Amino acid sequence: MTESKTIAVIPGDGIGNEVVPAAREVLAAVEPDFEFVEGEAGDAVKEDTGTALPKETRELAATADATLFGAAGETAADVILPLRQIVGSFANVRPVRAYPGVEAPNPETDLVFVRENTEGVYAGHEAEIAPGVTTLTRVVTESASREIARYGFEYAAERDLSVTVAHKANVMRETDGLFLETAQAVGSEYDVPSDDALMDALAMHLVQRPADYDVVICPNLAGDMLSDLAAGLVGGLGLLPSANIGPERALFEPVHGTAPDIAGDGVANPSAAMLSAAMLLEYFDYDEAGQRVRSAVESTLEAGPHTPDLGGGATTSDVTAAVLERL
Repeated sequence: MTESKTIAVIPGDGIGNEVVPAAREVLAAVEPDFEFVEGEAGDAVKEDTGTALPKETRELAATADATLFGAAGETAADVILPLRQIVGSFANVRPVRAYPGVEAPNPETDLVFVRENTEGVYAGHEAEIAPGVTTLTRVVTESASREIARYGFEYAAERDLSVTVAHKANVMRETDGLFLETAQAVGSEYDVPSDDALMDALAMHLVQRPADYDVVICPNLAGDMLSDLAAGLVGGLGLLPSANIGPERALFEPVHGTAPDIAGDGVANPSAAMLSAAMLLEYFDYDEAGQRVRSAVESTLEAGPHTPDLGGGATTSDVTAAVLERL
């Protein structure tokens, strides 16, 4: 019998309240032993309680085996960054793939960004040192660089993929120099094809020939920017899932935001949330169940029905029903 897992479900704001329940339905359909516990976070919660991430939700994320999160609005920095810290996330994994049936500027795109998730310019060390003069301290450590590099090379080795290490060591010689040197040292331990690329040149090459890349290991800010750029090659952020991996637990979320322009209309595309649910299943080594979800979502993207963002007229419920039927 499958060991029961507790899944924290935090829809958040906007369309998170529509796509996360859809993903939960899909998870329940393939893994009935999951126990779902819902938590609150985001703008509406802050308006009601004065805090965007209540203590109860923090404790839930800290004790659950995994968390499924939707989106947060103006309070995003007060919600998702602490949630990632709570689960101890050191790796943000963002697959970017073009799907049949979805119009994509470059249908050959199929790669994965493995992004360092704890430091860089997102470490939060900002200061105003004089009126009108501010500073930002970029933090890069050998230990965090080694951890993300090892995760990225392991990921590639398990799937027979190549690795590219993104950096800007020609300018940021100390910080990105350490990141690159550490990643290369880790890479020497694996029988994995690898190279490195200056992140600005890589941005251009991703647009020109994305099929040249499999796994891209990135510092924090570079991973954020490059994965969003690549999303434009496959039709937008609405199709991108992600995983935030920690040593003992993880958090899964669609990359898209709250989409306030359509929130509450029932037409949000749940595909990215469902694909995030597939990553959640695979995190627990439920690979067959994860592939079932992925195949059902991909078949629905190819054959329809489609929500308005993909040129159709279907509702979130219509798409969810189609995916459940294909399961």
